[in-house]
Amino acid sequence: MRLAVWSARHPWRALAGWLAFVVLCLGVGLAMGTHKATGEDYRVGEAGRAETLAAEARLDREPVEQVLISARSGPLERTAADAAVRDLTARMRKLPEVARVEPPVRSADGGSLRVAVVMKGAEADAKDHVAPLAARTAAVQRSHPELRVAETGSPSVSVGVDTQRSQDLALSEAIALPVTLLTLLVVFGSALMAAVPLLLALTSIAAAMGLSMVVSHLQPDAGVGANIILLIGMAVGVDYTLFYLKREREERARAGGRLGAEALVELAAATSGRAIVVSGLAVIVSTATLYLATDVVFSSLATSTVIVVLAAVLSSLTALPALLVKIAQRAERRADRRPWRTGRRPAPREHAEGTGRLWRALLRPATEHPARTLSVSVLLMLALAAPALGMQLRVLNKDSHSREIPALQAYDRLTTAFPELRVQHQIVVRAPAAESSEVASALRQLSARAQSDPLYAKGVTRLVKTSRDHRTTTMELSTPHKVSSPEAITSLDRLRRDYLPDTVGAVPGAEFAVSGDVAHDTDYLAHQDGKLPLVIGALLLLTFLMTTLVFRSVVIGLLGVALNLLSAAAAFGLVVVFFQHGLASTLFGFDTAATSAIGSRVPLFLFVILFGLSMDYQIFVVSRIREAALRGVPTREAVLHGVGASAKVVTSAAAVMVTVFAAFMFLHLAEMKQIGFSLAVAVLLDAFVIRVVILPSALTLLGRASWWPSRTMRRAQEAVPVRGVS
Repeated sequence: MRLAVWSARHPWRALAGWLAFVVLCLGVGLAMGTHKATGEDYRVGEAGRAETLAAEARLDREPVEQVLISARSGPLERTAADAAVRDLTARMRKLPEVARVEPPVRSADGGSLRVAVVMKGAEADAKDHVAPLAARTAAVQRSHPELRVAETGSPSVSVGVDTQRSQDLALSEAIALPVTLLTLLVVFGSALMAAVPLLLALTSIAAAMGLSMVVSHLQPDAGVGANIILLIGMAVGVDYTLFYLKREREERARAGGRLGAEALVELAAATSGRAIVVSGLAVIVSTATLYLATDVVFSSLATSTVIVVLAAVLSSLTALPALLVKIAQRAERRADRRPWRTGRRPAPREHAEGTGRLWRALLRPATEHPARTLSVSVLLMLALAAPALGMQLRVLNKDSHSREIPALQAYDRLTTAFPELRVQHQIVVRAPAAESSEVASALRQLSARAQSDPLYAKGVTRLVKTSRDHRTTTMELSTPHKVSSPEAITSLDRLRRDYLPDTVGAVPGAEFAVSGDVAHDTDYLAHQDGKLPLVIGALLLLTFLMTTLVFRSVVIGLLGVALNLLSAAAAFGLVVVFFQHGLASTLFGFDTAATSAIGSRVPLFLFVILFGLSMDYQIFVVSRIREAALRGVPTREAVLHGVGASAKVVTSAAAVMVTVFAAFMFLHLAEMKQIGFSLAVAVLLDAFVIRVVILPSALTLLGRASWWPSRTMRRAQEAVPVRGVS
């Protein structure tokens, strides 16, 4: 690790270089800003094709904000409501962001009025311009306190979700940072040493935030980057630092004062430094398979993870060795002064760490009864994984967002009074201009059939638009059911499979497609299911190849893949029990809307990230076992030594990871709750079941076969007499 060695020999230059890099990343990132994903980036399947057809004909769906006017109690007084409508209309028409204000519509029960305010520009950009409309609505509310005036719509809901996400990010920082610091204080017993991992993790996150802004101009950000950078950055940043610190302390204890600070850090770099680089590369390669999903959200997740892991690895090779050298030199100077004052030298505080009594006791079942221990532990993990077979995926949308958002509270009241606004299917038809009359006739037939179908809203005017060249026509059909309901999904299926082919499909040369919230969610799930085998296949293959190359063992490669699969499956089973089956609502009081199904992106993202994070422990633990085995130590004793020597740092890293991930369970966004819970559970299982029970049992059973076909290992095992670890 030449970079780490250089940093140890030139600590001030290394620290200055790292800080300059962080400042540069942040400065350039803030100057360039973040390029957000647009509506075009989310287009998939038939829904995406419909949106493209409409956009080409300039018939995009207009951004609309609905203002709901209702009485605070009792019936709606008509005079007061009409006055509020006039006031609202006059105020909105003065805004440059507003294209037009529609006439008011009264609900069927007469208890509410709604006013549609149509905004200028594209629907995807409307949230950036909705603030003046919200201010006018608030002014109308102040002028008419006897009424309840509230605004909702896709733009204001998006603003509410983004605001809540920013607040959640601040909350997760407020929870994770102090708890992480407390955990590190317990591990090191020193405020200075505890601050080192936290400082490096935070600077890595800062650098990654800046870099992600720059990279967003090549790969647009889907709005989840900051959360993922914090989530993964805290985990791997502290993880890598702990690995390095652990090895540096071991070398210091082994040297017994005979080596200087620079030499000790260089020795740590030769072992843990290499493990950190390999581990970081494993996380990056694993995460990069998400790009194969060809989805803007997964690509954004992958980009954020890759950037923050690269930053964490770079900090561990530059700033960390430099800090350790300066801290060690400071300790040496203080130690040199102390004997001059007291007349005697203090006993060294560091001691070589072997396998303590506790870990020998914990490892005894795996090393003395490996077959029985392996069977029981694997069966337990499979039992935890069993509920995953009934996993139900759903695209999380307005139905599952937190109801603490004012725009969603207004949305619920609006759709209760006007259920036809819950779902609108947008039908887009393109045909030769000469067939425009046939298209219009076919759409009238379709509308008549839908009017007699209970799946569709009754008595609602069908909004029909035709392009200037008469080649493209759009029509909206309403469904009075929630977006995620079976009825809404059935209405889309019936529209696509029956009504459209029987009517518009008979027009010569016509092509048609359906878009809308339900269509987008349905097509997104289908698109993701189609990419799933490719992503998982690539992930398994790359993980196997990397592990095999690192340890020169096909057996270790296969074992690593199997253990990662087992860990991920158990985590999936638990997330189904807690969220889909509602246990999280009972124990933690989570909103049932966030726990009725698993977010569609959660399993694939978790599967990929868990494989990467599991490689941290796999590489670190197996590296220690392999080091002992290369010295000729028999596999059983090598397992005891490797797991025992890495036990404290693995459990400490796991505690930090679980703390960071668990903090995300208390955020509002349903997907982040599920991701945080799953990662926390998976890390616990991986650190305390996979690495302490199953891995040692398997390696003990396999013996020398664990390292097949490594010739170096075979020669090492055959050349040295059988002995234990001193």
